[in-house]
Amino acid sequence: MVHKKIVTYFEEHYSKSPTLIKAPGRINLIGEHTDYNEGLVLPASIEKGIYFAVSGNDLNSIRIETFLTQPEKIEFQLNSHHNPFNSFWGNYFKAIIEILVSKDYPLKGMDCVFGGDIPIGSGLSSSAALCCGFIYAITKVSGKSISREKIALIAQEAEHKIGLNCGLMDQYAVLFGKKGNAFLLDCKDLSHNYIPINLNGYSWVLVNSNIKHNLAVDSEYNKRRISCENIVKGVQKSRPEIKSLRDVTLVDLNSLVNVSNSIDIKRAKYVIEENDRVRQMIKVLTLGDALAVGEILRKGHWAMSIEYEITTTELDTLVKIGEGLEGVLGSRMMGGGFGGCTINLVQTDTLDESINSLLQQYKDQTGIDAEYYPLSIDDGVKVFE
Repeated sequence: MVHKKIVTYFEEHYSKSPTLIKAPGRINLIGEHTDYNEGLVLPASIEKGIYFAVSGNDLNSIRIETFLTQPEKIEFQLNSHHNPFNSFWGNYFKAIIEILVSKDYPLKGMDCVFGGDIPIGSGLSSSAALCCGFIYAITKVSGKSISREKIALIAQEAEHKIGLNCGLMDQYAVLFGKKGNAFLLDCKDLSHNYIPINLNGYSWVLVNSNIKHNLAVDSEYNKRRISCENIVKGVQKSRPEIKSLRDVTLVDLNSLVNVSNSIDIKRAKYVIEENDRVRQMIKVLTLGDALAVGEILRKGHWAMSIEYEITTTELDTLVKIGEGLEGVLGSRMMGGGFGGCTINLVQTDTLDESINSLLQQYKDQTGIDAEYYPLSIDDGVKVFE
């Protein structure tokens, strides 16, 4: 187990017994690209995560080592200066430390070793787990708590500093997840509640297309956000009370057909209808209607493919193959887009047969070896015993 290796390494190199923090990855059942439009999302935290072994030191510095991609060690002085580093993850930690310094948070010297089993670039929000887990670890060493709501905002600000203008869904899912439940978040007012996942006889499975994405480098994410903002500005000319796409209706959208960019119109339509799919998913999960859940997954995927244009040929291929397999009730791309995983609802008693057939057909059609991960819904960020 990766967390045991991290603890053992920490004890061998720092001669202390650390506190171990787990920050989970997250899936999203439905509700993609709705969060930054003040819409509805339905994520859940999972058992895969990033683990942080941490302990205080007397060196007036924060020393960090990782097994996340390749071994590397970086060090930050508490005056926010740091030695040069090459790791992508170092930029997240640098941003977090700078934000905490700007807020006069009482940082203390800390040693940290981290690693995990979230596949990087697969759409499981490894960056949110990285940021939220690191901030939470800092609070455990410093002894000064920060509310989970504020941790989410700091983590979001850190992502913004390195170039990804993300919403708050990932951070909230990582921080507030609850075992066995989906997490309904209203991104307009950040109210939330839990939706039990009661689909007996069915399993959630992630299939990694092994097409990697990096949204902070790829500006396509931000282009879609701009499209949504353009539509809001257009509607505000006749309805100035509108603040976000959440309050825009299809009637409002139709009124802009002759005056707005057609691509912006198409993308806004996707977001409005995706909010409705979240509402529908809550109902059918509550009813335990697995067939209806699968149908919503499929509709959500093809809307992302055709209207929001954020899938890839490989992801579309995975979904098409699943549509032809009897044991797969529904699939869709999950995450920001342009790579990553599909989330699949699969009949449990045929799971091995269905997934093996899916992987083989994908290999035959694309030449790519996909991977799969059975899912278990778990708790949010916590001290891991």
